[in-house]
Amino acid sequence: MKIAVYCGSASGLTPDFMDATRQLGHWLAEAGIDVVYGGGKVGLMGCIADSVLEKNGRVYGVMPEYLVNKEIAHTGLTELTVVSDMHERKARMADMADAFVALPGGAGTLEEIFEVWTWAQLGHHQKPCAFYNTKGFYNPLMEMIRSMVSAGFLKQEYMDMLITVDTPESLLSAINQYHPPAQKWGK
Repeated sequence: MKIAVYCGSASGLTPDFMDATRQLGHWLAEAGIDVVYGGGKVGLMGCIADSVLEKNGRVYGVMPEYLVNKEIAHTGLTELTVVSDMHERKARMADMADAFVALPGGAGTLEEIFEVWTWAQLGHHQKPCAFYNTKGFYNPLMEMIRSMVSAGFLKQEYMDMLITVDTPESLLSAINQYHPPAQKWGK
């Protein structure tokens, strides 16, 4: 199994984010789960890659050429694929992964997980989308998503398809038990 991990290129202001990321990376490697991610060596991105590699796991990075040229690419990965732009990066990561998980991060992290969640609603894939909710980081976002449902902009079934967990064990369990809803604009 390959899990795409979206996360911050920053480390966060407390060590909790790095610690949780390191724990998840170790656990994924020990469970034999490969990681697909953005290819960076900085922040939580570097941490997830390093922690998987520390336990002899496999890590596949996908990074646009212009970011490689800025020398933020991780050079010790199992494989680094250099692509032309962010659109190609996201498509390649989505094709490579069996599931998607967002660790804490910023706008880019949200943009990436929201895109694959939207694709799942539209039936472009049947893969689970998860939020790794370290220290309740995603609680305000989940409240916003509940507001989308209560205001009539999102069906409950599409909110329910999101996995929100805070331990490696619960992440894998939820991914393994995932059943996608019917696609939004069914045939």
